[in-house]
Amino acid sequence: MALHSQTPQEGPRKCPLIRLLLFCLALPLAAAAAQGSDPMRTGGTEGGGGGGHGAWAPWGPWSPCSSTCGGGAAFRTRTCLQFPEEQPCMGPPRQYRACDLEECPPGSVPFRDLQCGLYNGKPLPGGRDPYRWVPFHGAPNSCDLACLALGHHFYYTFGRALDGTRCGPPPSQDLCISGHCWRAGCDGTLGPDAGREDACGECNGRNASCLRVEGVFREAFPPAGFFGYKNVTRIPSGARHIKVTDRSRNYLALMDAQQRFLLNGDWTVDRPGLYPAAGTEMYYSRTADVLETLEAPGPTQEELTIMVLFQAPNPGIKFEFWVPKEGSSSPSALRRQQQTREAQGEHPLEAPTATAPPQQEQCGKCPVAKGKSQRMRHYCSSDFVFRAQILSRRPVGRETRYDLRVEETYRNRFPLERREFAWAPGTCTCPLLEEGRHYLLMARRHVNFEGTLNRLLLPRGGYAQPWTPREDRQARQLAGMCP
Repeated sequence: MALHSQTPQEGPRKCPLIRLLLFCLALPLAAAAAQGSDPMRTGGTEGGGGGGHGAWAPWGPWSPCSSTCGGGAAFRTRTCLQFPEEQPCMGPPRQYRACDLEECPPGSVPFRDLQCGLYNGKPLPGGRDPYRWVPFHGAPNSCDLACLALGHHFYYTFGRALDGTRCGPPPSQDLCISGHCWRAGCDGTLGPDAGREDACGECNGRNASCLRVEGVFREAFPPAGFFGYKNVTRIPSGARHIKVTDRSRNYLALMDAQQRFLLNGDWTVDRPGLYPAAGTEMYYSRTADVLETLEAPGPTQEELTIMVLFQAPNPGIKFEFWVPKEGSSSPSALRRQQQTREAQGEHPLEAPTATAPPQQEQCGKCPVAKGKSQRMRHYCSSDFVFRAQILSRRPVGRETRYDLRVEETYRNRFPLERREFAWAPGTCTCPLLEEGRHYLLMARRHVNFEGTLNRLLLPRGGYAQPWTPREDRQARQLAGMCP
């Protein structure tokens, strides 16, 4: 709609009703432009003419959401007010935002499934056979309505997906608008100009309310040897954008504020994947070329401890995260966090020195497996059940290594040699096996992610009883009883 100018001598009484209305709308715009303070006008010359850009009218109301639950989008429009000699207004005439909706109840048909289902039982153009359709997420454009024919090896594109359709399967929150996948911003709007969170978690912020902490843990290896856990750094509560990188045959580990392992604890290496930690999700990855990473978006709701399980020399573990300025120490103080303790076993305790075997009374009372049900549980969950003599016992780092002579086997999923080393977490192993004695042992095979480490592991609290004819008889009775 164009506005036509008129001279003051004409007066409002000489104008038709429509021209009078347009004149009244144009007066405040022209006055504001003359003063250089028109917030809606994106260009132009003083006085409202001269070939500048038109001015936007206020935004209209938001439309209803495209869906009643789950993901969806709404839009609003605005009108460009311009004189004949002016250029069109700068900026989009339509704006989209994501709807804040509750998730659909269980059993509901997702929006994309519903669109594909509209073509069920109908033949394709030029064909006769009807098909049933389900969404196909492997098409080049994620906002095409690509549907896979059930029971067949082809998909068909039925044009564009409707506005408000999610670009991909959950957890994707981006939405399709006019055939393009638009990012959902922190301010609720969609598109390239949608709001972005800064590193502090503030929408459209400038990282002004938080601090970036980065450092490199360079300790080559523990003084007692290669094997064992060592603290790398503490991640305080409220941290965001956490990233830890290691390039070695060591393993990153994660512990919560209650000193419970969340990842790679108790001398066990977990598979790569997502792990819940302190109110966020930690993504753990490890590649064949020993690149290992821990990443989490945050914010954390409690303190976390990053640790390393030493198996080899350490070339340097890089870490970085962002913490709120308020109540935080300086970045240099956070990088200089003290090693509060070494970790060992399933329930970490203060670590004794590993230069000499600790006395048995320092290790506390060990749990004893009693009864047929516990014996069967250990028997069926173990890779090795055998009788052996303890030839020697030696602490290595934060582990204990037993030199065994295997005398008889009861259950073995893998071959055993006549002489074996068996490893136990910590220097206070449970039970504490005595040199020279014969035991009935139930052990597990410990293989790391790359397959470069293959050991016998005596789990903490596992089954290890002095050998007697009764133990021998009970072990033989368990053969064939495992599921």
